[in-house]
Amino acid sequence: MSATAPLTASGPPGAPAPITKAERSLAPDIARGFMLLFIALANVPIHLWGMGLDKYNHNTGQSAADHVAYFLEQLLVAERSRPMFAVLYGFGIAVMASRMFARGMEAKSVRKVLRRRSWWLIAFGFAHAVLLFFGDILAPYGAMGLIALFFVHLSDKSLKQWLWGSAAYVALVGTPVMAFFYTTTSAPPGGDGLPPYVGQLVMGAIASPTSMIAIVLTGSFFPLIVAGMMLQRAGWLDHPEAHLPQLKKVFVSGMAVNVLSSLPVALIGLGAWEPSTEIWRASVYLTLLGGLYAGIGYICGFALLAHKLRGFGRRGVPGALAAVGERSLTCYLLQSIIMAPLLTAWGFGLGEDLGYLGAFGFAFGTWLVTVFIAVALDKAGKRGPFEVLLRRLTYGPKRA
Repeated sequence: MSATAPLTASGPPGAPAPITKAERSLAPDIARGFMLLFIALANVPIHLWGMGLDKYNHNTGQSAADHVAYFLEQLLVAERSRPMFAVLYGFGIAVMASRMFARGMEAKSVRKVLRRRSWWLIAFGFAHAVLLFFGDILAPYGAMGLIALFFVHLSDKSLKQWLWGSAAYVALVGTPVMAFFYTTTSAPPGGDGLPPYVGQLVMGAIASPTSMIAIVLTGSFFPLIVAGMMLQRAGWLDHPEAHLPQLKKVFVSGMAVNVLSSLPVALIGLGAWEPSTEIWRASVYLTLLGGLYAGIGYICGFALLAHKLRGFGRRGVPGALAAVGERSLTCYLLQSIIMAPLLTAWGFGLGEDLGYLGAFGFAFGTWLVTVFIAVALDKAGKRGPFEVLLRRLTYGPKRA
């Protein structure tokens, strides 16, 4: 992907004002809206309880319909939402940096703002992991953001070198380590023998820093964060109409890689194949590695969809998805605020012995609730409360 240089300074220095709806691009917001559905579907099985696990860490006692639902989730969704998040996270960092450069801020000052934001994301994520959901992704990406902030001022050539260098490291080192971890661990330690919610507190306190360290050391999503920065510079998401051939090429190839790389683990989830541990581990490696490119493919597909729906603007279904995308942090946290207390053993316990099909239906319903909330906020002219809070903590109250 070709790219342009970072924006040059113009206008008085200082933090930029919040992006208005008129300034926002439709494609990134639609992509974020769909991504949050993927996240809900991928996360909901972690809230289930009361069932045993088979040798592949899948819940036992599932019906044929549950196995089919799980097959489809493993084929199209599993290990795809986090790569999508990484691409859009890198895109967002680049947008923030370009706006600050345009306001006349020097690279050192831009990195200071991004560093503060990353530390607050880590704090948000740690609280989220401890209080609600140990599978939080905010803290790990905040940690990756602390590294990525050093790349916002680099040239396109340097970014491309980092992209390919980090991709090679992830393929040869990071992904094998993650595949080994995935096939030897079913849950984070710390909750055994404790009251349910105390166990959640302990698991979250252990899982959050552990996942941060694992993500940083394996570099799992760093190439995608860099790719997101490059997408922003190239204008693929802001101006998809100018990049349709490239978007179509990456989307089609990404979906091919998506299905082919995830098919082995999907067949295991269906119960149609029972390989040895070594073959299972290789299958997990394949889906993790393929998911990195599939995540970019999905993002390009959503950009194409936004181009198709451009005539609707921010009305109807595109407008609803965009409303969620504008408030992605709030809607992400709302998923846990809804699902965790209702499904977990420390809450109302509705996830006890719940099959995969019912769980995915619950996740879809939860996502719809966040859509309605986002649309209501949009009609009222309100930003997401967590977006407002994060901006206030990043820039100060005068810029919130």
